[in-house]
Amino acid sequence: MSGRPEYSVCQFFNNDTHEYVRRYVSAEEAVNAFFHYTSNVAVKMGIIEKVIITDGGDFTVYQWEKGKGVTFPKDDA
Repeated sequence: MSGRPEYSVCQFFNNDTHEYVRRYVSAEEAVNAFFHYTSNVAVKMGIIEKVIITDGGDFTVYQWEKGKGVTFPKDDA
């Protein structure tokens, strides 16, 4: 992840809607938000289905899914 503010964090709800919680932020801010939005009260209540980080090209660079944890990138080690 580069130092330019080009990352976005989006959460997907259990009612098939989504919300960008960060837009065009630094990699550090995106990662901090990602970990917050994958461990907050809404997750514990089952409201959140998925959280992703996308880069400036709208490619997913990190993904968490309910019941699975981080699913992308895959940890093959």
